[in-house]
Amino acid sequence: MTRSLRLPSGLKLMNLLLGSWTGVVFAFLYIPILLLIVFSFNDSQLNLRWEGFTLDWYRALAEDTVLIDALKNTLIIAAITTAISVVIGTVGAWLLYRYTYPWRKLVNTLIFIPMAIPEIIMGISLLILFSMTMSLLESWQALEWMPQWYQELTIQRGFTTVIIAHVTFCFPFVLVAVQARLVGADASLEEAAMDLGATPLKAFWFVMVPYMLPAIISGALMAFTLSMDEIIISWFTAGPDSQTLPLKIFARVKKGLDPSLNAISTVFILATAGLVVLSEWIKRSSREVSKR
Repeated sequence: MTRSLRLPSGLKLMNLLLGSWTGVVFAFLYIPILLLIVFSFNDSQLNLRWEGFTLDWYRALAEDTVLIDALKNTLIIAAITTAISVVIGTVGAWLLYRYTYPWRKLVNTLIFIPMAIPEIIMGISLLILFSMTMSLLESWQALEWMPQWYQELTIQRGFTTVIIAHVTFCFPFVLVAVQARLVGADASLEEAAMDLGATPLKAFWFVMVPYMLPAIISGALMAFTLSMDEIIISWFTAGPDSQTLPLKIFARVKKGLDPSLNAISTVFILATAGLVVLSEWIKRSSREVSKR
């Protein structure tokens, strides 16, 4: 016969308190999200009390060209930002790992500044940088000996400035993720590839990139999420034709409650949950295939 272990009363009380606290934290996090989803189907303009089920806000969202255009801008900016951040972050992490040079610690410290600096400070500093660049460009264009193409060159706040701003604070997350992956890297892998006839570029592409791929993917997802969600830096660097979805939502919230915002938030929540479920399904499928 086996005896069941009985926990001391003090340990039982501790488990009960910790479990209750965990439940309170989960309730604090997820009850507002659940209410948002429920009230996205509420037949009330004010959204203060339940007045019946409706899909009108989703129909209004589908016909809202302003929010749809803002969503397109956000996806374009996030996609380009992610691509550039992945390239800069991966190459930067590899160079910091592969080569030794003076001021290496200083460079590592500077990389973390965009991650730690308050967003409003970064937004103001980037706005000043773009404004000074525009003023300097205009002053040089006044010179008669400047070529015609340079005199017609203009820099205004728009997609370019927003993408530059987003890359500035997104690529360090990719770089840090890849650096963490390279800590346990075996340098002999690249050397073995070159001993077998591969060029340094082929050794990097066919050996090291697959090794760094999990970190690159995680960094890319982080960069894409941060770019999609960014509002403060975008507010300082965006132009009239490059308004992102967070900026449009923020502008509407200041005017009052808008049930269509509940609808678009619900769409994002369900899409995120669907991606998480798909990711877990792919992981399990790959594990089962590897076991076979």
